[in-house]
Amino acid sequence: MADYDVVLLIEQELSPADAAQVRSLHEGLDDPVTYHVLLPLEDAAARIEASMGSLSGGEMIASPAMAMSDVDLDAVRQDCEDRSAAELRSTIAALEGVGATIGSSAVVTDPPIDALAAKVTEVDGREAIILTRPHVVAEFFHLDWTSRARRKIGVPVLHLLEHENFDEQSGGGEGVTGL
Repeated sequence: MADYDVVLLIEQELSPADAAQVRSLHEGLDDPVTYHVLLPLEDAAARIEASMGSLSGGEMIASPAMAMSDVDLDAVRQDCEDRSAAELRSTIAALEGVGATIGSSAVVTDPPIDALAAKVTEVDGREAIILTRPHVVAEFFHLDWTSRARRKIGVPVLHLLEHENFDEQSGGGEGVTGL
């Protein structure tokens, strides 16, 4: 029997319920299923920008150089790396907790779809699953990870919304966007 390799691209750590849903998709397969999990590194630049945006307008106008000098970029990047690594460990534990076999896992710094395509090729993946929060605008313009992955890789791509069960995802045009 050959392994049925599934590459998961996740936007944030999976809950135990998310892991159970992913695992349930492959329960009927005869071949052993191996999961390969990719989690993009949390964007340190976005965190800095968000924290800068939370300052009141008066503080920014009075001393923008002062505000930037208070930001330790290396510390923010290290914090992002630590958070991403912790989220990945938690995801692996959730998947293993529902009986999944993990082949590989990584926090990736490459563009997410490039990392997904490379991993599918590397492991001869049979399927890719992308788990994200809802991104209505990106999905509408087909700029979301799922649309981009479908254009780039040659295996079925399933898009699931994190923290929603299958019933919740089936309503209102969101959630599962096809195989």
